[in-house]
Amino acid sequence: MSLITEMEQQRGDRLLFLSGGPKTHLAKHSMLANSFSHRLIIIQPAIKPQKTHSPLNGECIIDDIREPLNAVLQVLENDKWVEFRDIRAKNLVELFRSLKNFTPFGLRWAGALSYDLLQWTQPLRLQNPPKEGSILGLMWLVESWREEDESSAPEVTEAVFVGGEKSSHDDIQHEQEIEKIRSSIKSGELYQLNFGRKWNGNLLEHPSSIFKRLAATNPAPFSAYIEARDLGIALVSSSPEILLKVEGREVMTAPIKGTRPRGSDFDQEEMLRKDLLFDQKERAEHRMLVDLERNELSMVCEVGSVKQSRFDVEAYANVQHLVSQISGTLSEDKDGLDALQAVFPGGSITGCPKTVVCAAIDEIEGEARSFWTGSAGWIDVHSGDCTWNILIRTLEARYEDDSWHGTVMAGGGITIESEPKAEVAEAIWKSAALRRACGWLERGGVNIPSGELMIHRQEIEHKPPLLANTGLITQWPCNDPDVVFIDNLDSFSYNIIHLIANLGRNVVVVDGRCSSSDIADDIMKAKHIVIGPGPGRPEISPLSMEVAKRAISGNHPVLGICLGHQALGIADGMELIKCPSGPVHGVPEVIRFDSSGLFASQGEGVMTRYNSLILSGEPTRLTVNITDETGRLIMGLTDGKNVHGLQFHPESIGSIDGCKIIANFLRTQRIIEE
Repeated sequence: MSLITEMEQQRGDRLLFLSGGPKTHLAKHSMLANSFSHRLIIIQPAIKPQKTHSPLNGECIIDDIREPLNAVLQVLENDKWVEFRDIRAKNLVELFRSLKNFTPFGLRWAGALSYDLLQWTQPLRLQNPPKEGSILGLMWLVESWREEDESSAPEVTEAVFVGGEKSSHDDIQHEQEIEKIRSSIKSGELYQLNFGRKWNGNLLEHPSSIFKRLAATNPAPFSAYIEARDLGIALVSSSPEILLKVEGREVMTAPIKGTRPRGSDFDQEEMLRKDLLFDQKERAEHRMLVDLERNELSMVCEVGSVKQSRFDVEAYANVQHLVSQISGTLSEDKDGLDALQAVFPGGSITGCPKTVVCAAIDEIEGEARSFWTGSAGWIDVHSGDCTWNILIRTLEARYEDDSWHGTVMAGGGITIESEPKAEVAEAIWKSAALRRACGWLERGGVNIPSGELMIHRQEIEHKPPLLANTGLITQWPCNDPDVVFIDNLDSFSYNIIHLIANLGRNVVVVDGRCSSSDIADDIMKAKHIVIGPGPGRPEISPLSMEVAKRAISGNHPVLGICLGHQALGIADGMELIKCPSGPVHGVPEVIRFDSSGLFASQGEGVMTRYNSLILSGEPTRLTVNITDETGRLIMGLTDGKNVHGLQFHPESIGSIDGCKIIANFLRTQRIIEE
């Protein structure tokens, strides 16, 4: 008997994780929960909405003070769930740790977490939070599982056409939202934002029948069916994407970004795959995500352990994707619960920089996402071992007024190079398989080429050098700082921090946006200072501007990266303008440099840019020593000894020998000080 057939015969709640391939993928097993003992329902508390503002226009409000996370722990008695205990926690880590006392060793909690739990993983209060009492998560303590190494596709009938679906946007409105996002990117507020469009309608079938159909027509390695019958909620997911896998101290994520449809034959498919691999927009979008996920794992991993370990094109039933694997080793004081807190929600379905785009998504979508782009999976609360997917290609079904109703969302990452009509078309065909399985699309409505699931291995773009030294990373305050890093809410900060620590230096991290400029006196005592990158203009970080002003008028060893570079230029009387050639994000470009700064000699190199704004005019005390290939755009500043600014990101996976630039900054300053 197949797991799907067995699931359909179960009474009560249902929980099935189905691996539909490719066979060589990380998802090697399918798991059906046979019995439950406890259930956890995570509930939206009463939270006052954030005041109306526009993160798309640079008005992101950082707010780390909020109501505790609420949950109800239930036990199963006589086939009914009975409330056992209320739980309040400050974040996801504390919530799962509180379950240890109710969890026998060897058992796992499994279920789904909604996207809206970002309220406890990001320093934000939403303008459009879920309604009080909304279900934010469902987890079961599973006493036994039935597992299969392989799952055969069931035979199913075509969906009965019901029609009548409604969309949150028509195509014109969808294009208009994309243009709003592109305008925000041009102004330097963000690099990429994943916008979601919603379709909803009535369901003539039980959601489990729709899942059975999807397992046959749209198999995926991280598919899931989750149903809480008494709550009238079911999740039907044919997700290809893993958010997080933890085994012992080894941690991995495999972000997906970059999409093409399958081809109608071998030649067309190969052409589409090559087009995907050589498309600058798609590769830049993917590179940005790799840099973001390296950053998030670095928050919980040992210095020097985080790396891009694989790069593939994965072909699923109807689409092809660029997929990278990012891996690392957890720090001794961290486990899989900390890792989940660090990476949730997945960067591939938010954008970059993460906190700012989460606030902007709240603004532009105007309502809670619920479970779409959240995660389904399991976790051992004692060891931290876990596997979580990302709930894309997902139907959320609700039983109301004696019938089932469904919601499907789909979208894509919007960058400066996004073409609105193409993005709309992509969202439509991403959603088509689910909408057809629900009976909302007629079979001839949208042509969806399909093919066998497979993986095409690719060369990793750039492997950073292995370094032997390891420094410590701590948070401000610090009495005797070695290297101070001013963190300006960027999604690449910890890549730079780890690089510095991997060069043997101790790094103290200070929050640039939330810290007062009054601490500048203490910061200037550090041997070296790095003003980090970030979204928006440098003036949003008074501490960064104060340190920049002191740097150009003194003899302090300061390196400014991107926003930090712009702070140095503004402090020296330069103007910050929109880049005349347009924003560049995640694109490696040729730069030209002389020997007056952090390069050993005059020449050129390849570095990754993430900027919409750029310095213009003549500096007063500093000198322009790096430009783009044309010689017209300012890519670097220096005073010739202690102060250096870089418009590009040397820590990016696309920057060649960027590590040497950071090393030269640290080494040069030591020589000057002596």
